[in-house]
Amino acid sequence: MPGGASGVACPSRVDAMTNPDRLASNDAVEMAIVRVLDAEHAARDAVRDAEQAAAAMTEAARAGARALAERTERRIRIMRAKFEAQVSAEVAALDAAAADAGVRHDLDTADLARVDAAVAALAALVTERERGTG
Repeated sequence: MPGGASGVACPSRVDAMTNPDRLASNDAVEMAIVRVLDAEHAARDAVRDAEQAAAAMTEAARAGARALAERTERRIRIMRAKFEAQVSAEVAALDAAAADAGVRHDLDTADLARVDAAVAALAALVTERERGTG
């Protein structure tokens, strides 16, 4: 039954149908509801857009971090290779010097004469000190 159990129209509906101010008020309420729903929809869209922008920024930051890590790893590999090459060269030079030092060197007559002169000078220095003259 329209209006209620008694079959009589509800007073607010009757007022709304016969009172133009009441109609305007209902229209204002409906417009307010529409504005709220539109604002809610716009807010949802804004949140979705912000989430998408945040996801894009996060991915861009991750991509930048990956690129930085790759450049760093590449530079470290290059530096390590240069260091290993330098160390290998230095070790080879030390090995060559050690091999050269281990080779027997025969003294020629000029070398023997220099050693004899050095021994004689040292002996003279020691004996002068022992005699107290030096």
